[in-house]
Amino acid sequence: MSKHYKLDRVRELADGDEDFVSAIAAAFIEEVPEDAERLKVGVPGRDFKDVYQAAHKMKPTIDMFELGVLDTLIEVQDWGKFEQNDKDVTIQLQTVLTAVENATNEIKADFGL
Repeated sequence: MSKHYKLDRVRELADGDEDFVSAIAAAFIEEVPEDAERLKVGVPGRDFKDVYQAAHKMKPTIDMFELGVLDTLIEVQDWGKFEQNDKDVTIQLQTVLTAVENATNEIKADFGL
């Protein structure tokens, strides 16, 4: 049983097609850690545009796998979107990165990826 992500919405979308569930899990592994790395570099580098784009791209997948950090990711996204120079999103970033890392490791193990 997964602790760091949920497949309820993915399975609902898949409508019983476990190959589709596996494909979506593989897409998570392929895309989300890469976008998380963009956040990891972009926030301290104050690359507002890239942070916004990466966070925006991650939102649907983070939501679908129910990582529990969607609102936190939106804070990071908005930091980039509105170029909030006066705001520190380091804690929010770390929360998102930890959730992504935990889910990624668990999905790899659960799906043999």
